[in-house]
This record gives sequence, structure tokens and C-alpha cells, in this order.
Amino acid sequence: MSKLIVIIPTYNEAENLPILVAELWALSIPDLEILVVDDASPDGTGEIADELAKRQPQRMSVMHRQGKLGLGSAYLMGFQKAFERGAQAIAQMDADFSHSPSHLPEFLEKLEDSDAVFGSRYIPGGQIDETWSIWRLALSSFGSFYSRKITGLRVQDPTGGFRLWRRETLMGMPLDEIRSSGYVFQVEMAYVAERLGYKIIEVPIFFAERRLGKSKMSFRIQLEASLRVWQVLFTHRKLNPSHRRSLS
Repeated sequence: MSKLIVIIPTYNEAENLPILVAELWALSIPDLEILVVDDASPDGTGEIADELAKRQPQRMSVMHRQGKLGLGSAYLMGFQKAFERGAQAIAQMDADFSHSPSHLPEFLEKLEDSDAVFGSRYIPGGQIDETWSIWRLALSSFGSFYSRKITGLRVQDPTGGFRLWRRETLMGMPLDEIRSSGYVFQVEMAYVAERLGYKIIEVPIFFAERRLGKSKMSFRIQLEASLRVWQVLFTHRKLNPSHRRSLS
């Protein structure tokens, strides 16, 4: 697999972003590029991203949006930009170090035999930071169980956000029909990919607590996501492999 672009949506990640970028560039992955999609972070994340991009303009670019427009739309815009920049593999990851860059070489290896690779907390070998509270662990595991139960998804961690896609897989999906803007975006993408018959491999990951800054997850966000899972089901339940988009 040749050119890899890692998409990182950001909102108030000024402390984490420079460290994450350095760790990504330190990986022994040729042709790795970084695309930051910043939602007008008031803490200056966008400006920091611009400064980092100036140092290696061939390896990093930044998209600035005019407000907090949601995780889903950030990724959808990022996918289109990655297509334009010739990405053959496209990664999704958080900026807060809950997703370790060290997993990416294995993801790339697994992508040789699949259409997408998902990092999973809930398969053998997967782990969640032991500092998580009981209620947070319960909320997270229930969210994954609930999403799978409603939609029939086979992937064990449909709410996870650490993923690697083939260019052809994303281009074959009806991205213009993806409606989720929040965290249920991950469920919707997984569901559409499965309905279209793409082969997804899950790789166990260690999901760490964020190093710096504050978590953006809340009970309200989780509740909203659980309700929107039904919308995902009714919108895409008739999809099958014949509905893959033409790549020509």
C-alpha cells in the first residue's frame, strides 16, 4: 500500500497535536501524510497546525472550518481532500492519544488482505485504560453492544474511531448519503461498509485515556447516539453489494 493520509479532526487539542504529529512522522511508514481538520478551536489548535504544516508542507496540510460542525462532517470533508491528494490508504484517528500511532504499521499490513481495518477494544487482546471509571466502561461497552444489537453489525467495536480504509472502499461507499455528524458517524460508516459487503478486519488495540486536555464525551452525547442508531438502520438497511458506487 503506497500513500497513506491520516485524518485528524481537532477541537481544542493544542497540547496534544504537536506531540501526536511528531510521533506519526517518527513511524517507519513511507509516504505518510497528515491532514488536520480543525473546527475553529478557540485554544489555537488551528494556528499550531498551520505552523507544523509549514515545517513539512509536503507531509501535512490543514483544513479550517468556521465552527464546531461535527465529527462526521469533518471526516467526510477530509476523505474528499485525501482523494484529491492521491491517498491510497486513509486513516481516521483521534488527536488525544486514545489511539496510539504505533498500531498503524500493523493496520497497513492487515489492509493488504481486507477493505478496511478497525481498531477494536472489544476483541481478544483489546484493552481499555484501567483508569476509566466503572460508569464510563459500562457506557462504552453498552454503546457498542446496543449498536450491534439494533443493526446486526458483526464488528465488535462499531463505535471505535481508529480505522484504516482503502481508497477504493471509501469511494465505493455512498458518502453523500452519510448523515451522522456526531459519534454515531462511526456506527453509520461501519454499517454501510458491512451492508455493501466489504471485508473488515478488526485488530486489538489499547484504548488509552487522553494524555492532555478534557474529554468531549458526555452522557448526553451517548444518549443522542443511541437514538440515532435507529436512523442509521432505517436509512441504509436495503443496501447490498450491488449498490457500491462506480470507481470510474
